[in-house]
Parts: sequence; structure tokens; C-alpha cells
Amino acid sequence: MTRPSVAPPRRATALRVGPRAAAVLALASLVGLAMFCWPLLSPPEPQAMAHAGHAPLLFVLLLPVVLAVVLAEMSEGGIDPKTLALLGVLAAVNAALRPLGAGTAGIETVFFVLILAGRVFGPGFGFALGAVSLFASALLTAGVGPWLPFQMMAAGWVGLGAGLLPRRASGRAEIALLAGYGMLAAYAYGLMMNLWFWPYATGPDTQLSIDPEAGAAENLHTFVLYTLATSTFGWDTGRALTNLVAVTVLGPAVLTTLRRAARRAAFDAPVTFEPAAASASGPHREQQEGAFTR
Repeated sequence: MTRPSVAPPRRATALRVGPRAAAVLALASLVGLAMFCWPLLSPPEPQAMAHAGHAPLLFVLLLPVVLAVVLAEMSEGGIDPKTLALLGVLAAVNAALRPLGAGTAGIETVFFVLILAGRVFGPGFGFALGAVSLFASALLTAGVGPWLPFQMMAAGWVGLGAGLLPRRASGRAEIALLAGYGMLAAYAYGLMMNLWFWPYATGPDTQLSIDPEAGAAENLHTFVLYTLATSTFGWDTGRALTNLVAVTVLGPAVLTTLRRAARRAAFDAPVTFEPAAASASGPHREQQEGAFTR
């Protein structure tokens, strides 16, 4: 006796990414990736604080990307106040959850909601939620600094990737997929955050320092050794285990809640306009006109 196949849950695209928004998002992601990988693309500056001037540049590039996604979708009729309200609520939830872990031993409670929301509401919403959540939490915890733009971009990529995961998985398979993605995203996030400040974290003339005269491949090898020695088995593993446990334990309930909210919000429902009811005529109309003329 064969079991009936269960259809995968339908995703509610809360923030549609049209062609223009997709092009802007792709371009900004390439610029952000180049900013992360600058130690491998160009020799480091002689002064440690010189790179701090790059962060405002990325900040200026990143915020218009989020705004461009929203404005482009508003012009195409793909977003409404319900989406903006949902984005604000989930960003506030993430901002409130982040101080609970405070990064102790790599415990980061901000990512599992981001992953689940990106899964339910789509890649565009996931990217916007990741960037806005990290910005809101930085304001809440006084964590504004040159690292914030990089955190916003990396978190946006985490939410974007969650929205791009295969849609066919459902039930336990879906939870396993999201938990595995959460672990990989945790290591990728730590890797990217290490990369941008690696030359200044080690200083010059150490076995794990960047060599301006070496090629990109050799410096990449040194960077991998630096990451393994400093964060992979500590901060990154703690973040990965947090995502694994949170998605596995809380994922089914949170997914159900988010999908229920998506159904009630009816993001994908077409907007139709019905003609107004015919106005009163005959004796009733005359009575109404007489009432207004008295």
C-alpha cells in the first residue's frame, strides 16, 4: 500500500523581486563580495585604521539596495503595507532575540528566525529582513561600528539563500534541509566576517599574517589556517549548533505560525475592484433628495 504523496507547502512571496530589483541586488552583492575579499584582491593598507573608511562606502551602497528592492516592488504593485508591517515585526523580534545570546561561545539566536522567514516569504524578503535585523539589533545593543555594514550584507545573504532553497521538501525533510542550511550558513557567515578584518587581527610578521607579496592562492591558504585556528571550532561551531537546535526544535512551530500569517495576509491574492452598487432610484431617491433639501 503506497502512501499518498504530500505536496510541498506553497511559498507566499511577500516581497517580489522583479527584473530591476534583481539586477540591483545582484550588482550590490558583487560589490559586497569584492569588499569582503579585498585582502585577497589588493595589498592591505599600512595603517590599521585605513580600512575603516571602506565601511561607510559599503554602508552607502547597502542601504539603497534594500530601499531599491522595496521601491521597485512598490512601483510594480508587489508590496503592500502588510509586507512592510511584517518586515518591521520580524526585524524587531530578531533585534530582541540577539542580545539573549550576545555571541557568547558563538551562540547567535538571530539567524534561525531569519532562515525560517526567508523560507516562507521568499528570497527578497529574506535579504531585506537580514539587513534590517542586523541594523536594528546594532542600534539596540550599541553595536554600530565599521563591522556593521559587513554584518548586514552577510545576514542578507543568509536570508536570501534560505529563500532560494528547493521547494519540494516538506515535513521532516524540510526541517532537515533548513537545519543543514543553518549550519552551513553559520560557517559561511563566520568565514566572511573573518575575511574582511583578517589582516588587522593578526598584525604583520606572524605565521597567520597576510603576505602582500604572495599570490591570492597562498594568502587564501593562510586565511583558512587562521580561521581554523581562531573561530571554526569555537564561535562558528557554536553558531552552527545554535541554528541546528533552534531550527530542529522550534522550526515546525515557527513555520506553521509564519505560514498561517502568510495565508491571512494573502500576499499573493490578486487585487480586484468591483463596481459600486447602483444608486437608489425611483421613490427612494426622491425621498433622499427631499430629505437633503429640507
